[in-house]
Parts: sequence; structure tokens; C-alpha cells
Amino acid sequence: MGNIIEQLLFSASITGPICLMLALGVILKRAQVINENFIDVASKLVFNVTLPALLFLSIISSHHDLAASAPLIGYGLLANLLFFILSTYATKRFFPEPKDQGVIIQGGFRANTAIIGLAYVSNAYGESGVALAAVYVASMTLLYNIQAVICLSPRGEESSRSAVSVMVKTITKNPLIIAIILGMLFYFLSIPLPKMVLDAGQYFANMTLPLALLCTGGSLDIGSLKHEKYSTWFSTALKLIFAPLFITLGALILGYRGVELALVFLMSAAPTAAASYVMARAMGGNATLAANIIALTTVCSLLTCTLGIFILSTLGLI
Repeated sequence: MGNIIEQLLFSASITGPICLMLALGVILKRAQVINENFIDVASKLVFNVTLPALLFLSIISSHHDLAASAPLIGYGLLANLLFFILSTYATKRFFPEPKDQGVIIQGGFRANTAIIGLAYVSNAYGESGVALAAVYVASMTLLYNIQAVICLSPRGEESSRSAVSVMVKTITKNPLIIAIILGMLFYFLSIPLPKMVLDAGQYFANMTLPLALLCTGGSLDIGSLKHEKYSTWFSTALKLIFAPLFITLGALILGYRGVELALVFLMSAAPTAAASYVMARAMGGNATLAANIIALTTVCSLLTCTLGIFILSTLGLI
């Protein structure tokens, strides 16, 4: 009994702070301490400045052998690609009307690895976990953007050319990818940085997760879930049940344990990324449905992720 309570406390120590920060974001928004303008500006600051700084500094200060992580990254890419194919097949089978298919598929595979997933890993393993997660986040960001453009693009030669253009722009201009590539260059070439620059960058990095989680909480609109419940719950089940189950079981079979297995689970169990709303809206998809999926997966992931951590830790796998 004591061991079970200990494992529950360990699970809660990872997801609990994220839950509290999200709840605080909701409370501050309702109390009008923060508003839509603050959320918009702060989200841009996180995406363009503080999160890239966090990822860059985590990589260059890492004591982990990042080159040795290549097999894990390769597995993550392959597993997520296979799950994308499976979720596309399942969605088209249960939702034959093409109108919302792309949004449902994207909601099912596109995890919020850069904020929620990174926060889970940071709570569980600290800076060493974040450094390993940064490289994983970069590879998943590339894959997610390509998959999102594929599933959201209408069919036709002209739309295909437009899709390729969108894909190239979203990848080459992504600050997270740029920061991680720079971090890897500095890491492998052992390029030193002045302490003053590192300290200033650390101030930005320290802002990232609290500010990002407050904005995520403030952006939640639970009332919107009244619409399109069936498709919302279907996409949520893909994201929070089938994705972590499929991807984590695969890693388990391949022999991953400890921090690597935890990383795979926490990243795949993260809720749908907020970027899926932006992408759906930009490409003419059902933006309301995308917002519903983000809200529901964000709330429910706190429960499913806690349960998953509890099971894995109780079995001594992480």
C-alpha cells in the first residue's frame, strides 16, 4: 500500500504543477488579470524568444551524449509516422465526409511536445531530461508540420504546390527548429559563450514554462465543447489513449527503459498542440473543431498522463 501511495505521489509531482499553472491561467483570465491581448503577445514571446532560448541552452549545457540518442529519435519518427497512417485510416473509416477529416487526424497525432511535453519531462528529470527532449522535440516538430500540411491540404495539383510552399515556410522559419540546430552546432563544435550571454539567456529560459502554461490555461474555452462532440472525443481518444499506448508499447518492446521510455511516453501523452488551431485556420479547416480538441485533450491529459506515469513507475519501467 505504501508503495502505491509513493508512486501516486511521484506521478502527481510530474503532472500536478502543470495542472495548477493551467488552472491559474483560467482563473487569471476570468478575473481579467490577463486578457486575450496579453495571451497573444506572451505566446509570441514564448514561441519566438524564451522557448528557443530554453532549448538552445539545454542542449549546449547538456552532459548527455546527444549523438547516442539517434536510435531513440529514429524510433520516435518511425512510430509517429506509423501512428499518423493508422489514425488517417481510422478517421476516414468512421468519418467518410472529408470536411473535418484533416482536423480530426491532426488533433490525434500532433502533440504539444514543446510546452506541455517539455514541462512534464522537466518536472520528472530536470535539465538533463530537457536536453534530451529538445532534440526529440525538433524532430517531432519537423514531422508534425509535414504531416499537418498533408492531412489538411485539399486534393489537386494546384493545392499540392501550395501545400509544399506552406510546408517549407513552416519548417524553415520555425524558431524552435532554428534554435535547436544552432544548439547542436555549438554543442558538437564546443563553441564557448560568454557567461554574461548565458546568464541573460537563462533569464529568458526561466520564463518559458510558467508563461507558456499560463497562456495555455487562459486560452482554454471549455464552453466550446458543446459543439461536434463525437468528432472531438474521437480525436481526443486517438491523442490520449491510442497514441501513447501504441508508441510506448513499441519502445517497451525495443528495450527502452528509464528516462528514454519516460520521454517517449510523456511526449506522446501530451495534449494536442495549440499550433493545430493556427494550421487548421490557415488552411481552411474547421477551426472550431480544432479548438475543441485542444481544450478537451489539455484537460483530460492531466488524468491520462498521471495514470500512465503511475503504471510505468509501479512496474519499475521508468
